[in-house]
Amino acid sequence: MKLTPTLTKQIQIAVQELFAVSIEKVEFQVTRKEFEGDITMVIFPLLKVIKGNPMEIGTRLGDYLVEHVAVVKRYNVVSGFLNIVIDDSYYLEFLNEIKNDAFYGFVTPIANDRAVMVEYSSPNTNKPLHLGHVRNNLLGYAVAEILKASGKKVYKTQIINDRGIHICKSMLAWQQFGAGQTPESTGLKGDKLVGNFYVKFDQEYKKQISDLVALGKTEDEAKKQAPIILEAQQMLLDWEAGTPEVMALWKRMNQWVYDGFAETYKNLGVDFDSYYYESNTYLLGKEVVQLGLEKGIFEKDPDGSVWIDLTEDGLDRKIVLRSDGTAVYMTQDIGTAIQRVKDYSDVGGMVYTVGNEQDYHFKVLFLILKKLGFEWAAHLFHLSYGMVELPSGKMKSREGTVVDADDLMEDMTATAGAIATELGKLDGFAAEEKAKLFKTIGLGALKYYILKVDPKKQILFNPEESVDFAGNTGPFIQYTYARIQSIVRKADFDLSRTVTEIELHEKEKELLKQLELYPEVIQNAAHHHSPALIANYTYDLVKEYNSFYQTVSILGEADLTKKIFRVQLSKKVAETIQSAFKLLGIEVPDRM
Repeated sequence: MKLTPTLTKQIQIAVQELFAVSIEKVEFQVTRKEFEGDITMVIFPLLKVIKGNPMEIGTRLGDYLVEHVAVVKRYNVVSGFLNIVIDDSYYLEFLNEIKNDAFYGFVTPIANDRAVMVEYSSPNTNKPLHLGHVRNNLLGYAVAEILKASGKKVYKTQIINDRGIHICKSMLAWQQFGAGQTPESTGLKGDKLVGNFYVKFDQEYKKQISDLVALGKTEDEAKKQAPIILEAQQMLLDWEAGTPEVMALWKRMNQWVYDGFAETYKNLGVDFDSYYYESNTYLLGKEVVQLGLEKGIFEKDPDGSVWIDLTEDGLDRKIVLRSDGTAVYMTQDIGTAIQRVKDYSDVGGMVYTVGNEQDYHFKVLFLILKKLGFEWAAHLFHLSYGMVELPSGKMKSREGTVVDADDLMEDMTATAGAIATELGKLDGFAAEEKAKLFKTIGLGALKYYILKVDPKKQILFNPEESVDFAGNTGPFIQYTYARIQSIVRKADFDLSRTVTEIELHEKEKELLKQLELYPEVIQNAAHHHSPALIANYTYDLVKEYNSFYQTVSILGEADLTKKIFRVQLSKKVAETIQSAFKLLGIEVPDRM
């Protein structure tokens, strides 16, 4: 409540005047439903410095507030709680302040403040984006938008894993089994075509292992000696050596994938300010490792590999360069972080959106960057999230059992269409309108279902459950927004009038209290890097609105002043829904 600082100050003065003691903090909470009041002060903490009966202390404080704070109308004391009733004029003034504010809840960035770089997506170029990438992209994009709304300057970026043995597996399989196939010749998106050959490599690798085991090799020996894996390892060495034909194939197949990714990102509604490629940043990482060796931060083993000993920091020894001089993931992540700050000198911190299986990796990375002496390393955050699973279990890229992101979005659109049609919600819509609306509802359902869950928690994804038009779902919230738009369209009277004097219904006050929380929710969501706080706030706002809608008459209200106020209030609720959903990357339809 915006009034909280004023009440805090007045209570501090009251305690000084009435009891001759000073207090630093005043504890408030939401008034319980069974008692009258808009905000409750907890009296019990005062008993540490004031001797007396809580009822008497509360009564004296309540009398003081009624006398000294204009908007405090009355109060009641229940046990150790002072329930404060705020005058309607406060809420009327609040709505008048925000009703025309298109950026209500948002904070303007501070000039010359340090920027935050948010990394998300970070795919491998050997397969298309899948359901796990969908959660990653939605989380990263939403956190970036929420940080911006909280007053931060933000850059959105990704690191593309375009090098390593996994890339060589797809390349080799295409050489051996591709027969010259291209995205154009097959009609497949480039990322899907390349992903098919990654699966083909695994199938052939398993066959060769089985053949070698049949000839008397152990399984471990067979895995190391299978011809196709030896060829892939050689291709990786050729790539690092810059062999022209390998580099040409690598560039060609990667471009197929990039074109496919771009299409998926557009459909998913996410964007980026910059792209980084491991094939570039690993070289800088190797240079930094050399500098770290000279400073004594890293140490070289007899076999030539380079390590850092973090045992004194509660971690273990971590390799940063192999004995043959090739880079590991840690090497390129060090290089990427440093390169980003070189490119964007105002960056003062970074957020890495990566699954929780990499928790240890980021502890090590952040500690290494601190030991290397980078000031910004103190402001690095790993946005760790749980895996997305299906009722059938975990997804496996090598076996081709992943849920493709493009297919998922198409399925969600189809599911939304089937459910909406069955419910008869789209009578009178043209075919083109329906197609657009199905996509809005389907993607809204997908995004909300994923983002309403705390990032740290695992998700069991159920597509049909997500498209339910009732309950804590995207379509339920979208439907409420569309309902309010219908009310606003039917309002054939002047909505610009300022309403200053009416007696508020309890449901109106509760709705205004919910609206008042929005700026604080944005700040909390930014602080905790949690889009779930925005999602669930929006659901609570919609629940409160629907309770208001079912209890009081809006367009049927006889009193014009009350009618204007209720439509203004409804309109602001809709704008706040739209604002919150935009932070989550979700569209809202005007009709539904």
